Amino acid sequence: MIKRITLLLSLLLASAVVSAQGGKPSPKREFRGVWIATVQNIDWPSKPLVGADAVAQQQELIQILDEHQKTGINAIMLQVRPSTDAFYAKGREQWSRFLTGKQGHAPEPFYDPLEFAILEAHKRGMELHAWINPYRATTSLVDSLTSTDHITRKMPDWFFAYGDKKYFNPGLPVVRAYIVDVIMDIVRNYDVDGIHFDDYFYPYPGKETLPDSAAYQEYGQGFDKIEDWRRNNVDVLIQSLSENIHAEKKHVKFGISPFGIWRNMAQDSLGSESNGLSGYSALYADARKWAQEGWIDYVNPQLYFPFGYKPAPYEKLLDWWATNSFGKHVYIGQGVYRAMEDREGWRDKQQLPNQVRYLRDNPLVQGSVYFSSKSLTNNLAGFRDSLQHDFYCYPALQPQMQWLDDTAPAAPSELREKKFLIFKSNKKAKLEWEKPQDEQVFGYVIYRFEEGKQIDLQNPKNIIKISFDKNLTYYEDETIRRGQRYQYVITAIDRLKNESIPSNALKAKF
Repeated sequence: MIKRITLLLSLLLASAVVSAQGGKPSPKREFRGVWIATVQNIDWPSKPLVGADAVAQQQELIQILDEHQKTGINAIMLQVRPSTDAFYAKGREQWSRFLTGKQGHAPEPFYDPLEFAILEAHKRGMELHAWINPYRATTSLVDSLTSTDHITRKMPDWFFAYGDKKYFNPGLPVVRAYIVDVIMDIVRNYDVDGIHFDDYFYPYPGKETLPDSAAYQEYGQGFDKIEDWRRNNVDVLIQSLSENIHAEKKHVKFGISPFGIWRNMAQDSLGSESNGLSGYSALYADARKWAQEGWIDYVNPQLYFPFGYKPAPYEKLLDWWATNSFGKHVYIGQGVYRAMEDREGWRDKQQLPNQVRYLRDNPLVQGSVYFSSKSLTNNLAGFRDSLQHDFYCYPALQPQMQWLDDTAPAAPSELREKKFLIFKSNKKAKLEWEKPQDEQVFGYVIYRFEEGKQIDLQNPKNIIKISFDKNLTYYEDETIRRGQRYQYVITAIDRLKNESIPSNALKAKF
């Protein structure tokens, strides 16, 4: 009777997976990211270190990463520079007040949050992309919140106030050089997988006029319109960063998450079927050009809109970004925080699952990034359940970027069965292999197949482990079933997730 119930539950789960994914198999390669916002302590840390223990702060991050690992997330966008400050030690800017409660104060006992986060993410087979806000200098005009040694105090001519914040003036060459230096500190000193910008370039428009006319007079030669000059200022920064990042470490990806509308078709025949605010005009961010010029490796448009929403329809915008990716990756930014809103489109609790189905139907889209971490772990509208038990029920490797590197590493060899350890009624198999003599090896993918099944490395249901440990030479499989025969193979992966040919096949009976 118990066996029959177990079989029935297995069949029901399999049916649910097929139903959720529209009858299509889960992809072996997919970017499954989440933003962990630190500004204003949105996601982490839940509160700054004011009389608290840094160890507790670390444990909180571990718990967040554990929850995302269970969900099937394979990439973390960690906000490490929310407002010209730092969640890392090896740089030129001051510690963030969102980390320690007071700008410029180091965590106690001391630890390096970015270094810690990279280590913990990689333990879980997750990429870590350092999320940086390039131009936002302060989140408030209250002087007491800013250290006397902050860059806004030392170099006031580099900044302007707009609304209730201070911003770097993007039109100043010295500012662009400084921002490049700040970001290259991270690239050189940390084992990040990517550098990530969000949608904040020039500030979102308010009632005021941008106070940059003096900089335009000094540096705007050759531009008849100040708007074109502003866009060029951002372009110059993006191009310079791209060149510097890839020259330093070819495997570090550079991606940007722009506002969901580049331009509307009413303003530009190349634009999308939409009629909302555009990043091109409002933020002076020409994201289409950045992809076309090859300056970025992925574009991550923030499509926090439902299907059929007239100013910004999700489906129209997704198709537009996919068509205008110029061979680079497209990861769709999805607003999980909106899942419980009592608004058009969001009343349908299938809105987000349907968005995942839609993006998977487009071969030019390689995945999703969710805003934000807390919305996902809190399972708003049951969306985390949809990911964990349906869409992301099997592991996925991050998509390859052949334009950065397409050479596969050497394969592991001599896969063998070391021994069996019996624990009560269960067995645990220990596999061992020889590490490839290839410095490009970053980790391994371990596959298991039931007896009689074809060795199919493209089906993710056969993946039992993705490891980012290049020194790993053994694995203990604790999920085997008694009386079952299996075959195992192992592949090696490099930093860009190029995958080797498989090792020899190991047959084992339990």
